[in-house]
Amino acid sequence: MPRRVLIVPDKFKGTLSARAAAEAIASGWTAVYPQDHLELLPMSDGGDGFGALITELLSAETQTLATVDAAHRPRNATWGWSDVTRTAIVESTQSIGLALLPAGEFHPFELDSRGLGEMIAAALQLGARRLIIGLGGSATNDGGFGMARALGGHFVDSAGIEIDRWPDLIHLAQWSLSADRFAEIEIIAACDVENPLLGTQGCSRIYGPQKGLTAADFPAAEAALGRLAEISRNQLDRNVAAEAGSGAAGGLGFALRAFLGGRLESGFDIFAKLASLPEKIAAADLVLTGEGGIDRQTLMGKGTGRVAQWARALGKPCFGLAGSVESVSELSSDERLFSGTYALVPEVASLAVAQAEAGRCLAELAGRVARAV
Repeated sequence: MPRRVLIVPDKFKGTLSARAAAEAIASGWTAVYPQDHLELLPMSDGGDGFGALITELLSAETQTLATVDAAHRPRNATWGWSDVTRTAIVESTQSIGLALLPAGEFHPFELDSRGLGEMIAAALQLGARRLIIGLGGSATNDGGFGMARALGGHFVDSAGIEIDRWPDLIHLAQWSLSADRFAEIEIIAACDVENPLLGTQGCSRIYGPQKGLTAADFPAAEAALGRLAEISRNQLDRNVAAEAGSGAAGGLGFALRAFLGGRLESGFDIFAKLASLPEKIAAADLVLTGEGGIDRQTLMGKGTGRVAQWARALGKPCFGLAGSVESVSELSSDERLFSGTYALVPEVASLAVAQAEAGRCLAELAGRVARAV
């Protein structure tokens, strides 16, 4: 009997977009079971590819803006716009993504989020009433300083002199940004982490190293963002920096809450709601999901783990395909969300081959899964 197969992978970071991964899995599965009915549903939890996927789900149109990257180099960024609902879909990686910068060429102290602010300004210019902003994958650690300045914000020291570099926020005495233009706009920040702004679990120490911060840089970064948090707490009469997700994307979570009055939501939950994911899992006979690596983080709330969790609750078999799979044999049966997990490395190819020919290898792995189940 033909089966209904839901294919809902995340990206395989550095090799395949979520859509390319879905198409590769479908190709491998169809080669074995051509009669099965496949539904492809690429997913994102707020990082790379989030904007394009949400734009498609909302039947929005793609816009292009001449802006800058995190190093202020010219950059054409794309974003989504629905004229019917006055909704803008903005992905931070389109302007200030880490992947846009040559590795090791810029230090995070030289980078800021101005490009994202310019994208938000373009959406406001069109009359946006709702902004959905994907935060994952940024190159910045500026607490949204550049974004706020691009939207008309001012940051001054005790002498009233404008601060123009985020590390100099250590001298901050006051910031200002007119809230009137955001008062009636729904701003939703899609994030995939729950880190606070500061401390051992804050953005500088946890995510700063992958952006170029070293242990020697932590005190300066923490002092600058700590001063921003302190002044904000005094001005707003609430401790936004301690809120879960405020440390997302180098403090952009904090900025969207403190400066623009937005709210933080799980990027996966936003995707799942717009895509009617629970209903699609319920209608499927089996589910195929995947990402670059299935590990303990997958089991702690990442998108692929959430898909498996829902599938299990609905009694649907769910198989995880990944570039690599960490051994989870020591976990109890209640924590084994997947009906089975399969890895490209070393089951199909070496790491070098899997990276160079990711689509072909993933299709082959999908075919093996099809034969096994």
